Amino acid sequence: MGRILGIDFGTKRIGIAVTDPMQIIASPLTTVRNNEFVYFLTEYLKDEDVEAFVIGYPLKLNNKPSESVKYLNPFIRRIKKLFPGKPVHLIDERFTSGIAQRTILEGGVRKRNRQDKFLIDKISASIILQSFLDGRANINKA
Repeated sequence: MGRILGIDFGTKRIGIAVTDPMQIIASPLTTVRNNEFVYFLTEYLKDEDVEAFVIGYPLKLNNKPSESVKYLNPFIRRIKKLFPGKPVHLIDERFTSGIAQRTILEGGVRKRNRQDKFLIDKISASIILQSFLDGRANINKA
């Protein structure tokens, strides 16, 4: 069983999270600048067996895509083209940045480090990925 990568896309930075080999727990992996993502991913896939991608998809409160999908949709098409054998799952990413900031605060991270957007992005990616895993587990229980 391969790992699953979670992706929190941003126009400047992309947060990345990864599951354990059993696909039970999501952990923050790293944050890379947008223009470095394809290189990072290509290199990562040389060393790790990745089964699928989970990408946070920004929705408004009325469940319609937000304006930022105009930047995300080309990114998704590019991932699908570069890695055609790997499924891409989209998951609602509403509130993940706020949850990530609260998680960092509750975790006792120093104020200076709480402002680190790279940290927020990779934790957001892990929240997106864990939400996917939890939803999948709930479907399997039904």
